[in-house]
Amino acid sequence: MKKFVWRLERVLEIRKMQEQKARVELFALTEKLAAMRGELLIQRQILENMIRDLAGKNINDRLAEQEFFFKNSAASNNNIKMLQAKVQELELQQKQKIEEIVKLRQTKDGMEKLKAEAKERYIKEQEKLEQKEMDEEANIMFVRN
Repeated sequence: MKKFVWRLERVLEIRKMQEQKARVELFALTEKLAAMRGELLIQRQILENMIRDLAGKNINDRLAEQEFFFKNSAASNNNIKMLQAKVQELELQQKQKIEEIVKLRQTKDGMEKLKAEAKERYIKEQEKLEQKEMDEEANIMFVRN
């Protein structure tokens, strides 16, 4: 029996590679998003700790530090807003990458189904051909006898 060869095998392999590449990209994107979220959380914690420390001090000691805090808080708030914007952008990219992976998986699964059906048809066709050969050999043997 001849070996089964599916003409679209190369396309299926390309789809598998594309899906794998997209998964790697999603993983890297997720790691980057987690790092940004961590940085955002750290920046917020720093501001909250500074406010808490200022609130715990007496008024005379607090004034100089409070002035310094207010001067630098605008920069910290801008940094936090920038980090929030990056996090939102990364979340959007992550959502798009997930949609891409789902589409790639659907096409890959569909192609694998087509391959399985083609292989079943091939096997049935080969079995029919073998049966036909065996019938012809039986007829020849019967005629000889």
